[in-house]
Amino acid sequence: MSLSDDTVLVLKSYEDQAELRQAYLDHLAAHPDGMWKACGAGHITASGLVIDPEHGRVLLTLHKKLHMWLQMGGHCEPEDTTLAGAALREATEESGITGLTLLAGGPVRLDRHHTPCAWHLDVQYAALAPAGAVEAISDESLDLRWFAYDEVATVTDDSVVRLLEATRARL
Repeated sequence: MSLSDDTVLVLKSYEDQAELRQAYLDHLAAHPDGMWKACGAGHITASGLVIDPEHGRVLLTLHKKLHMWLQMGGHCEPEDTTLAGAALREATEESGITGLTLLAGGPVRLDRHHTPCAWHLDVQYAALAPAGAVEAISDESLDLRWFAYDEVATVTDDSVVRLLEATRARL
């Protein structure tokens, strides 16, 4: 099964945000390259909010290009075989934390936003940090920092706040 086929199955099983979910499916039907950065009309991305429920905090990255505190995530790569795997790969690469696990139940939210390269049709997961997790800054980040749940709204945009709220509701 291709990454595109897996993504379609993931989106079809995602039960929230029906209108946006359908827009993602329509995009993939209209753009055979809609999974990849090369698709100028927009592309599917995968992200993972790294969360430490035991300590009531999330790890955010100060994005090198956007200069904003965001969840880990980015473009799908040719070696990705599943969308969940792409989200976990991105979360692991950008956080430096080994042993992350995705929160059960599939994606937590969808968020479509414009970036310098194109529209991102982001499929957002939550990644649980293991006990004693130690983060390490990647070359895609200016900084990494843990934020208490109640601090997130003061440092980032509404999309990350909504992702955290949806994640906490699922925990």
